[in-house]
Parts: sequence; structure tokens; C-alpha cells
Amino acid sequence: MTAHSLAVDKVYMLRLIFCPIVFFFFVCRVLALDSAKLSVIRPAMEDAVKAKQAAGIVTLVMEKGQLVHHEAVGMADITQGRAMDKDALFWIASMTKSVNGAAILCLVDDGRLSLDEPASKWLPDLAKVTVAGGAKPEKPITLRMLLSHTAGIAFPPRKPTDGAISLKSYVASLIKTPLAFQPGSAYEYGFGPTVAGRILEIVSGMKYEDFLRTRLFDPLGMKDTTFHPDEMRRARIARTYKMDEDTHELVPGYNPFVTSDASVQHMPEPAGGLFSTAADMGRFYTMVANAGEFEGKRILSPKAVQEMLTPVTAGGKQLNYSCGWMHNTETQRVCAMMPVGSHGHGGAFATNGWIDPTSGLVTVFMVQNVLVPDSHKPRDAFQRLVMKAAGIKVEGLMASKKGKK
Repeated sequence: MTAHSLAVDKVYMLRLIFCPIVFFFFVCRVLALDSAKLSVIRPAMEDAVKAKQAAGIVTLVMEKGQLVHHEAVGMADITQGRAMDKDALFWIASMTKSVNGAAILCLVDDGRLSLDEPASKWLPDLAKVTVAGGAKPEKPITLRMLLSHTAGIAFPPRKPTDGAISLKSYVASLIKTPLAFQPGSAYEYGFGPTVAGRILEIVSGMKYEDFLRTRLFDPLGMKDTTFHPDEMRRARIARTYKMDEDTHELVPGYNPFVTSDASVQHMPEPAGGLFSTAADMGRFYTMVANAGEFEGKRILSPKAVQEMLTPVTAGGKQLNYSCGWMHNTETQRVCAMMPVGSHGHGGAFATNGWIDPTSGLVTVFMVQNVLVPDSHKPRDAFQRLVMKAAGIKVEGLMASKKGKK
């Protein structure tokens, strides 16, 4: 027998041994969640719809990059009799903040931005801001502060021009308002991420929405994620519902981001303007859960993901917020049914995306509720059932602190 044939035989034997092992681990990885227990999610969501906690719901679960659950129940439009579909579009509101954080970290990876240098390096007018009362800032505002709501840029008064002017003009007006507090000294949920989005435009030389499409949405295959749904996508938007105070029935609610037609476009809002589907957001969260890689494509470096997901301190206090992400900690539980160490973000109309990095689980919960009592209950039920299917016991549940969305 020749040396070559011996080598071939050796390779063949290794394949006989190795391939079954690979197959075994692949199957175990896919089937780590109990499928029988996952199957109870749908009836639980149907019960929530019957209880008028939502008109319709889409739920999705990914496990280590594998889609293991994706269901739609209820109605996307009650009046028109349009059933909720798995590919329904939702205004995801502040879930956009996590996408915005990832976009900024793309430029950090490129060496074109830094989280901790003075942000006035790229937006000079930030060097001119004052603090409420007329004091000067004791330290410069950084991108990390802007992304984590610790820069002092609070919610501005509403104006008729909101959504109608450019991101450039909107940010210029934002930073003319005195800061609510000294940069880095406190936390107040506000519009710092919007300012960060404008800096992205300046440094990249691209429109904000074009940068996100080029660096995130196209590489990740997020084909339905956009600030400006076209007519075909508008037909798939789930209608917003509220609870009528007198009849206690679900009735259509107002959504300022759903314009009269596709030609009327709302300003791309980095703090909360995206429309997306459960499937698209599942791909985004899977990339983050996999340290910045998705289906062999490197979107962010592992270091960038770590920086993005590191909770900040402000005024000497540890917070449960990082660069566009909320975190479950021992003392602050945003999603009561998810473990300590998990992270994600919710949206104003009760949408939610969450990652448990230990198990590699991603949960996406999509509804369009405004002023609907008990909107959190179906989300909690969904995440509790996912954790049960994974055999994960969430210990030490405390009263969930309601984070602003």
C-alpha cells in the first residue's frame, strides 16, 4: 500500500469518526430548546389577544443562529379583517437605539470615531453648549455619553416641525437647549442618540439611512427594515391600537411615524424611527449575540460589541444602560422573565428584542400597542415560556423597573 493510499484511508477513517460527532453536536444545538414547550407559546399569545392585551402578536426565537420559533396570532387590522402575518411590519420605536449603537460602533471599528474623545471633534457646536442655569460643562460630551443618555440632552419640547426637518437641522436645535445636568453626572432618557446619529452622517459623508442600509441592513439581509416603508411595505404595517376608555375595546391609535402616504417621509430618527419585522430584528440580534458575525460576515469586531454592551456609570453610580442597550442586572431588571446578564431594548408601542448571551437565545416580541393596559403581560408570558423551554430558571425575580422606551 502506498503512502498516498494510507493517507487517503486515514482521512476516510477520520471522517467516519468526526462527521457523526459534528452531526450530533449540531442536532443537540438545534434541539437544545424543548420544542414541545415552545409549542405552547402560540396558545398563550392567542389567550392574550382574547384578553385584549393586543390585537395581534408576532413572536420569534433564535438559538445560536438557528430559527426555532416564529408565529403570528390575532389581527394586524381588525376593521379590515387582516390577519397578523409573520412578515408584518412594526414601528419598533426605541429598539432603533440598539441599531444606532451598532452603526456608531461600525465607525469606531473603522478608526473614524472614538467613544471617549470629545464629540465636539466631529460636531464643533457641542463645545458651545451650556448647562441649565448657565454653567459651563465640567467635562466634554462624548459619544458614549450621547448613546447612554448621560450627556444631559433630555427630551425636547414638541414642535410642529418635528419629523419634518432634516436630521442636521433637528440636532442643531437640540444642542441649543441647555443641558439638563453636567455631562456624565446623571442619567436621563432623551435624545443623545439622535445627536450621535448626526455625527455618523458628518463623519461618514452619507445620509443616516444610507449608512445603516449599507453597513447593517444589506449585509444582514434585513430586507424590510427602513425609516421609509414603500407602498408595498406600508400594506404590511400592523395597525396601532389603544384601549377605548369607555367601551374597553381595542380601537385604532395614533402613530406619528405612519405618514399619510409613502411620498410623505418622516425624518430618519436615530433614537426611534425604524420599521422592521421580527425576522429582520432576529438577524440583527443574532449578529450581536455572535460577537459581531452573522452567517460568515463580520459586521462588528468582538471588541466593538463588548464596548457597545458595557453598562456605563454616571455620578459614581453603576447604570443598567450602555450604548443603545438596556441590561438586566442584579438590582435592575428591565425584562423580569429574562436572566441577569441579558440585554436588549423595548419600544414605545410595546415591541421588545432581547438577548441572553449565556444560552445564545434571542427573543423578539412584536405588537403595536399604545395606552393598552397590561401590554407587558404577553411579553412576559412569551419570555417566561422561552426560558422554560430552555430549562433556564430565572432566579430572584423582583419588581421589574419600568425603563422608558
